[in-house]
Amino acid sequence: MNEEMKGEAESVARKSNAKEDRHFVTALARGLEVLACFRSGEKLLGNQELAERSKLPKSTVSRLTYTLTKLGYLQYDDELGKYRLGTATLALGSAMSRLDIRQLARPHMQELADFSHAMVSLGMRDRLSMIYVENCRSQAALTLRLDVGSRIPIATTAMGRAYLAEVPASERSEILERVHELDDYQWPGIRDGIERSIEEYHAIGCCTSFGDWQQDVNAIAIAFKPANGNAVMSLNCGGPAFNLSREFLLNEVKPRLIEVADQLRRT
Repeated sequence: MNEEMKGEAESVARKSNAKEDRHFVTALARGLEVLACFRSGEKLLGNQELAERSKLPKSTVSRLTYTLTKLGYLQYDDELGKYRLGTATLALGSAMSRLDIRQLARPHMQELADFSHAMVSLGMRDRLSMIYVENCRSQAALTLRLDVGSRIPIATTAMGRAYLAEVPASERSEILERVHELDDYQWPGIRDGIERSIEEYHAIGCCTSFGDWQQDVNAIAIAFKPANGNAVMSLNCGGPAFNLSREFLLNEVKPRLIEVADQLRRT
């Protein structure tokens, strides 16, 4: 199942669960679904594309985009007949950019990125994904090119599995139930990988991904809960496998990654 299909299935599952919750505001959820259709690097989307991605009727999407445009969350391009994210959405991004944890983390992350010649990222959970809220890259010519706002799967990446290992069992069970619903065929392998990662996390202090998410990418990750009350976050270091060996990550990078996470845990 590709990422787009997973996103669509996840949307359907959320709507089904919402019907059972009388406090759930469906109209608000639908509007947020439309905004979530804009992915990193994409600037313009039309109502048809938004309807396909959100799995909402096109007539509903048209009303939502009209409302979001009136509120400044979208801007309409008359020539192309498509929408781009508006200034109100940028204001939300500006608020995110002022998160204290990012400001505190960045110098430590950059130092580790320079040491490892890789990419160091800070992520938070968004439904069944981890979303990057900060990235630091080394000057190495070959490194990962994921940007702030990029999403990666929670169930198959080192960053996501570290998050699952850190959160309470009740939250982890809820997430895994939804992952199972989305991909019943792949679930046994996904479940086994997560169980191994949780055992690994408690045994060696981090989760690893040596070709598990993408065959040519190696990464390790640690999750932590900042003292300021923010939700659990994950910190990872990753890059091309030919440039970032298992031994180097575990022997040289892991102690430094743990140190950075400990510093952020105390903030």
